[in-house]
Amino acid sequence: MRTELPPIVRSVTVSWDSEAAFRRFTADFATWWPWRTHSIGGVERVERLVFECKPGGLIFERHKDGRRFQWGKVLEWDPPRRVKFTWHPSRDEATAQEVELRFHPAGSGTRLELVSSGWEHWGEGANGARRGYDLGWWQVLNIWADKRTLRLAVLNGVMRFMAFVSRRRGGAEAAIAKAGGEMRSAS
Repeated sequence: MRTELPPIVRSVTVSWDSEAAFRRFTADFATWWPWRTHSIGGVERVERLVFECKPGGLIFERHKDGRRFQWGKVLEWDPPRRVKFTWHPSRDEATAQEVELRFHPAGSGTRLELVSSGWEHWGEGANGARRGYDLGWWQVLNIWADKRTLRLAVLNGVMRFMAFVSRRRGGAEAAIAKAGGEMRSAS
């Protein structure tokens, strides 16, 4: 029997209205996502990121050699208020978490609330993965919000170095093999 783990809850406030905030996270996903450190293929392989903006739409990375690796699938689509998707980069879909984003008006701006749940689906290592994602979602949301701080810059540098070392040691190949090679369902 799996023990239910608490969800990760993160929020950040931006000066953009809800429509602009929603569009930046979804339609403009490829322009802000830190793919150099948060992707399967990294700098050497990634050609582009895709967030298909519709129910059932896929979230994936396309590599320079044409292969595609699915990160998730849009479950609910309610612009500019809410989007919910599965999240399982480089893992089997059965281990996916659900990520729900809610965009709340906050004065003249928007407060984005992220809830990442379903950690018990991860299996062995779920506690450690959850701790890592807790920090990772903080980092990603601050990049999305364009809130550059010294702490974020240092963390980004450390993450880039770790990604470089991992790729040098075959980490990218292991992640690709673990992801099952190529995504076949994307168009």
